[in-house]
Amino acid sequence: MSHHHATAPVPPVRRYRADRDPRAWVAPAVATALGVLLVPVAFLLGGLSVMATDSCGPDDCSQALTTTLSVIFGTLFFGGILAAGAWLVSWLLPWTRRWSVPRIWLAVLSLLPWLFVLMLVFTLPEG
Repeated sequence: MSHHHATAPVPPVRRYRADRDPRAWVAPAVATALGVLLVPVAFLLGGLSVMATDSCGPDDCSQALTTTLSVIFGTLFFGGILAAGAWLVSWLLPWTRRWSVPRIWLAVLSLLPWLFVLMLVFTLPEG
């Protein structure tokens, strides 16, 4: 009697998901290129957005303006940390087809804080 167990055939879907993804680098590379453009602009315009309080003084500005400025600076700090983490993980995930969708999502998520800051800066409420 043999003690060797026959291995069950691996389904084609599982084999496909375990294959190396030749385009795994595309989503993180696009996110990196866009991030190189968006991050400095978001920090520059986010930092300059405090000048919106020049006409009303920091104590007499509307609640909407001060809230928006707080959200901008919070997003630059906390969103920047989360964006850097998502960007890094999108590069570090295994380069197999199984991780293609999470890699794309993480790459896209790494750009959202910068786009959100730019949207807030360009739609600042009246002081």
